[in-house]
Amino acid sequence: MHILADGSTAASSTSSFWTFAPIILMFLVLYFLLIRPQQKRQKTRNGMLNTLKKGDKVVTIGGMHGSILEIDDENNTILLRVNDTTKLTFDRSAINAISQSTPVSEKN
Repeated sequence: MHILADGSTAASSTSSFWTFAPIILMFLVLYFLLIRPQQKRQKTRNGMLNTLKKGDKVVTIGGMHGSILEIDDENNTILLRVNDTTKLTFDRSAINAISQSTPVSEKN
């Protein structure tokens, strides 16, 4: 009987590994298919939001097109000029894309 008991404990430890192997495999697949690409997109978006400057033509997440008149880093807001008479204030996070960037002027 002792021999049978010793053999069953070794078999149960390898069996428990194979029980959790599919769960570990599913986590790894989800990480590489969902979580990692989302982190890369978020890093790219944060980089784009940090490079915004006065004069850039941007599109908001609501589809509003305008050019940046003023950037308030303290309140994290942006003043957009939509047309000659309309100026709107948006959160910096409301910017979806830069449609045209202004060239950086070099001082000589």
